[in-house]
Amino acid sequence: MWAITRALTACLLAVSLLSWSHPPRTDPLRLAIGTGGAGGVYHVYGAGLARVTGPDPDTHITALTTAASVENNRLVASGSLDVAFSLADVASLAVKGEGPFERPLPITAIARLYDNHTHVVVRADSPYERVADLAGGTVSVGAMGSGTEMMAERLLSAAGLEEGPRTAPSAPSLDEEPLRDLDDPEDPDTSDPSDVTRLRLSIGSSATALEEGRIDAFFWSGGLPTQAVSDLAARFPIRLLDLSEHVPSLVEDYGEFYSELPVPAGTYEDVPTVRTIGVPSLLVAGSQMPDRTAEEFTRILFESQNALVEIHPVALHLHPRSAIATLPVPLHPGATTYYRSVKYAFDEPRLRLSPSPASPGPARRSSAGGSVRRCRAAAPDAGSGPPPGAPAG
Repeated sequence: MWAITRALTACLLAVSLLSWSHPPRTDPLRLAIGTGGAGGVYHVYGAGLARVTGPDPDTHITALTTAASVENNRLVASGSLDVAFSLADVASLAVKGEGPFERPLPITAIARLYDNHTHVVVRADSPYERVADLAGGTVSVGAMGSGTEMMAERLLSAAGLEEGPRTAPSAPSLDEEPLRDLDDPEDPDTSDPSDVTRLRLSIGSSATALEEGRIDAFFWSGGLPTQAVSDLAARFPIRLLDLSEHVPSLVEDYGEFYSELPVPAGTYEDVPTVRTIGVPSLLVAGSQMPDRTAEEFTRILFESQNALVEIHPVALHLHPRSAIATLPVPLHPGATTYYRSVKYAFDEPRLRLSPSPASPGPARRSSAGGSVRRCRAAAPDAGSGPPPGAPAG
């Protein structure tokens, strides 16, 4: 009887401590998350998070389609979105108030998720081997307000390719940003051989335009694999351009957000291995978000990981060791509270964005339709020490 009494007392004490540490929410967690264009990984990840948390009556996450990084930071700062996906280099500019942002925005980070890979997609039988070879052609630089657009402009500029006038109609889609008035007789063709005609198309419209021969290439920054590119490769032969030559100049000009990463053979059907540019992806939130809300959302993000892996494999890369490496974008204090609870937050110095954090091993799988409560086993085990490749903190 004494042994039974001691065991019951210990259990009651543990339950009391847990209830005190994580009191139940009195109100459901309601969040709007900004993703990106349909066919991209941000869109899949955000919609997946809304889906796997759906069975939890205390959590209501709505995934909204956006133009992605640049627009997402503006919408989060204004309070129109609660959280959103963003490339790290774009979020850094938002925090600093540097172009394309007119002033510093109150942006914080919830987590670093995975590394995006920059794609320059061309037809397999095209003559293009380098970005500079696109001189005189027509390309899609991504949707207006996207991180893809910013990266495309940087790469085209680095290759010495200026923006040329648009000289011929190309059956523009509704999401295209017109560059010239095609019917204006005062707008003659003054193109230079080094000019590149830019169209601003979503990832889905870019893939269609390349297949139909209306553009020569399109830029895309996304996780591997990106569904719209996979679908295109399955029905039409394509290649990716090698971008490794641009990594050193990007790092020198814009900071250490960029790394050389491979797109392995087999990622897309019949597309050989190519070296490209990696840029970390973040989940960002406004600094006005209550600490408790940010902490709970961060916890839900990690507890949903196993179910998210069933939706897209990039979720495998989520781990507290790399998730805290978000500087110069500061972690939200509520997110920091979560990372401290699993022993992965460091006080000084905070971990900076490192080129290639180590990825964790395969997560234990669960049903993609499982609720957050059934995914609790997915929360990472606490450990010690900084992530591989990052400075000690």
